[in-house]
Amino acid sequence: MLDATTRSGGTATAPPRAIATELVVPAVLPLVTGVVTPAVPPVVARATAPVPASSGLAARCTAVLLSPWSRLALLVALLVAAATSVLLFEPQKLLADGWPPQLGGPSAAVVFALAYGLCTVAFVPRPLLNLAAGALFGSQWGIAAALAGTVLGAGTAFGLGRLLGQEALRPLLRGRLLTAADGQLSRHGLRSMLAARLFPGVPFAAANYCAAVSRMSWPSFLIATALGSVPNTAAYVVAGARASSPTSPAFLIALGCIALPALGGAAVAWRKRHHLRRA
Repeated sequence: MLDATTRSGGTATAPPRAIATELVVPAVLPLVTGVVTPAVPPVVARATAPVPASSGLAARCTAVLLSPWSRLALLVALLVAAATSVLLFEPQKLLADGWPPQLGGPSAAVVFALAYGLCTVAFVPRPLLNLAAGALFGSQWGIAAALAGTVLGAGTAFGLGRLLGQEALRPLLRGRLLTAADGQLSRHGLRSMLAARLFPGVPFAAANYCAAVSRMSWPSFLIATALGSVPNTAAYVVAGARASSPTSPAFLIALGCIALPALGGAAVAWRKRHHLRRA
């Protein structure tokens, strides 16, 4: 049989063959439900940057420096440095040499109050500072400067002890007397500190740091210090202001106000000793 080209006598073009097409079904089309879901991108593994060894060393050094015993060592170093500087400064010269002549009036009392507070942190005896306040500024300004310095110094010592020493020293409160004293200060902070300030036999610095180790609150400590220090401070300041006339009634009354609370405190402590041991 002749094909179409031979019969027509010409050249005929063969019909094009059907081109096979490939149906590509995307992977995002599920075959059953027909719901289009977004394609899940390939998971790319990300390499984690290695932590430098220096950061780990810095973290360990920071932890050691902020540990309770490191902070306690810093507190001891600060107190030793302050006491050494006071020994070199010799604040008792204030009674003999007086105040610098370029300072006078209220500004001198403010500067004295600041110096008073720093000296009490460094264990300078308060009676010496109170006598100097009376001798330098008289009774009125002397009492104001001494009371302001007392509260400032007590608050500074309390803050240092609470921040640097409390966490390390509280686990050491295991004896009966220490536990009883800590419980008394923690539960009855205001009245306990008020009694400690009223009786001059209790060392000022010791009361500050014992209160800092206990759980006494800041307001109780500062209020009790401000109120309880008034009689003793005023007595010493008046004695310092009237020291030039030791037979005057004001001077003798001041001495009596110093001696009577000390005797009363000793008597109360003697009567309460059994109660303190049983607490």
